[in-house]
Amino acid sequence: MPDTVATAKTARAPQKGQQTKAVIIDAALNLAAQIGLEGLSIGALAEVTQMSKSGVFAHFGSREELQISVVREYHTRFEQEVFYPALDAERGLPRLRAMFANWMKRTSAEIDSGCIYISGAVEFDDRPGPVRDALADSVNTWLAAMYRAVVQAKAEGHLRTDADEKQIAFEIHALILALHYEARFLRSPDSLARANAGFDNILARCASPDAPPAAATAAPARRRLKTVR
Repeated sequence: MPDTVATAKTARAPQKGQQTKAVIIDAALNLAAQIGLEGLSIGALAEVTQMSKSGVFAHFGSREELQISVVREYHTRFEQEVFYPALDAERGLPRLRAMFANWMKRTSAEIDSGCIYISGAVEFDDRPGPVRDALADSVNTWLAAMYRAVVQAKAEGHLRTDADEKQIAFEIHALILALHYEARFLRSPDSLARANAGFDNILARCASPDAPPAAATAAPARRRLKTVR
């Protein structure tokens, strides 16, 4: 009987540790959205989570490891909200539309809180190291997924044969960046509408005559984006 109790306690310990770490990462993610990754510190998190500094430090070991954990968690939530739901749409233009719509929805929610991809790029664009690498890998993973959707749309005959896939993906990304700048920094009231109009303009220029309507969807599919390591 004592052995059984000891085994149960041993099994619960790692689970409790993972739960505590998840609470810390969630708090760190919320804090980073407001003050940036560079503003994160063991002390600040200890205060927010009402834990000791040593308790927070035990789960990460360094501020850099904490920052990378936040980037990974942000990446996970991003793909769950933006990428996976879009896979329920048909390959091609319906899926590309769904990806952009999901991205716009998330961006709209982040206008007040801030986007770690964008703030992180400003903080770490000229600072080589593991945190910058984690951020760049995460952003590149998402942009590659967006580019694949554009390529698939062309392969399905939904885009003109002379459409430049890389240019389309670039312009879609540029719309999101402009939206953050206009809405968050300049407080432009019509920025969301203009970003949507910009996407419509891209399709008006590049879509083929046989492109399916915006409401076209198909059976669900599932695939993971490459996870940041």
